[in-house]
Amino acid sequence: MRVKRIAPEPVAPVAEPSVDLSLIDSLIAKYKGKQGNLIPLLQGTQEIFGFIPREAFLKLHSDTGLSLSELYGVATFYAQFRLTPSGKHIIKMCHGTACHVQSVTAITDELLDFLEVKDGETTSDGLFTIETVACLGCCSLAPVMMIDEETHGKLTPKEALKIIKEIRRNEAL
Repeated sequence: MRVKRIAPEPVAPVAEPSVDLSLIDSLIAKYKGKQGNLIPLLQGTQEIFGFIPREAFLKLHSDTGLSLSELYGVATFYAQFRLTPSGKHIIKMCHGTACHVQSVTAITDELLDFLEVKDGETTSDGLFTIETVACLGCCSLAPVMMIDEETHGKLTPKEALKIIKEIRRNEAL
């Protein structure tokens, strides 16, 4: 009996916003030829653009001699790096042990449904990116979410939604 293999549907390329690569020229000049320059170059590029655009990988490769596979390998290994633009507000949902036993999954599911995104995605209005993280280090406040630099603890699904709705309302003003 032969098994018919089903080919995945082709994925349409996502158009990235055009970026001004000259913005990273001074960054490249600062780190070019220095030992251990790969991570600082990626961090600086992300700080400038908010993520690391494909074109920036190509420029870093051509201007520094670092291999594309090395650049991309490091950027995809470390969770700090983004390869797509993120929302104005980053929501980090803690899924550590303390938060897990306090039902953070229900809160995360509620937010994902409300925002109409999947984990790691950005809302269509570009306002929120939501992602689950292993631990935020706030176990006594479980369950916890962090929005940008602000921590919200002892959450229920209703309270989490209220916070998101308030931010959305304030952004509309």
